[in-house]
Amino acid sequence: MTVLVTGGAGYIGSHMVLGLLDRGERVVVLDNLVTGFDWLVSPGATLVQGDIADKPLVVELVRTHGIGAIVHFAGSVVVPDSVADPLGYYLNNTVKTRDLIDAAVSAGVPNFIFSSTAAVYGMAGLEPVSETAELKPQSPYGRSKLMSEMMLEDASKAHPLRYAALRYFNVAGGDPEGRSGQSTKGATHLIKVAVETALGKRPAIEIFGDDYPTPDGTAVRDYIHVTDLIAAHLKALDHLRSGGSSLVANVGYGKGYSVREVLDVVLKVHGKDFDIRKSGRRAGDPASIVANADRARRDLGWTPAHDDLEEIVGHAISWERHLMRRNAE
Repeated sequence: MTVLVTGGAGYIGSHMVLGLLDRGERVVVLDNLVTGFDWLVSPGATLVQGDIADKPLVVELVRTHGIGAIVHFAGSVVVPDSVADPLGYYLNNTVKTRDLIDAAVSAGVPNFIFSSTAAVYGMAGLEPVSETAELKPQSPYGRSKLMSEMMLEDASKAHPLRYAALRYFNVAGGDPEGRSGQSTKGATHLIKVAVETALGKRPAIEIFGDDYPTPDGTAVRDYIHVTDLIAAHLKALDHLRSGGSSLVANVGYGKGYSVREVLDVVLKVHGKDFDIRKSGRRAGDPASIVANADRARRDLGWTPAHDDLEEIVGHAISWERHLMRRNAE
């Protein structure tokens, strides 16, 4: 059966498309192309430009293409922006997800994978956080994702819909074969911004807060290679298809790096110095968030293959250079 990938013209979604195609799956991408890029979608997939909230469109895609699973990436992802525009985030991430779930139920789609986030935990502390930790999101972004998880849980109890909600930590890097990567202009992800700065695309990078209760005062995050993240999605899809029960699982490596440590690795891999400046903390940013991903390893059989920060940074730099060449043509 075919897999529908929402937001498949974006960073993570385009990698999911590649992962599915690489193992012979049929793929339909639904993306409004507001932040995604049509050229980022592999030609092996069918791209449909449209909105996930368009129920008639989604139902028609399910029926026309024989869609048996939806992998939902479409949404807004910048924490500070969600603080400035909470209603926009609740609309894009929660209301439209509700409409997509409704379409899935109406069309009889049995399996649904949801792109959630570690932001549902809020200020989690320095220890690795498990799925049983208290859920106290500190931003509209985190709340919008948690609300979507709750809707999926309730819908799965009322309808024949099984789901997997994967809580991402900090996704970075690019396809090892150079087919996709983070391409968003004005992106806020640390490694993306640091690489752009190192390559001269930005004048400087800012450290947002150096007074956190962490070893060097800068925020600590668990950085996961995008290819390993996609491997977890494929494992989750197989789990659901084989009759596995719905689940929520963290996807991360279980170790954190501070902002300063990440910048040191970018400097090491790139080999040239770049301008680093200090700024105040950003609203909604926790001091530290690191995954306990035992559940994904145990229940999904997920084993990371790219758990190396230098490799992650190297792939990010390679993709950024590719973008620079592409844009110069």
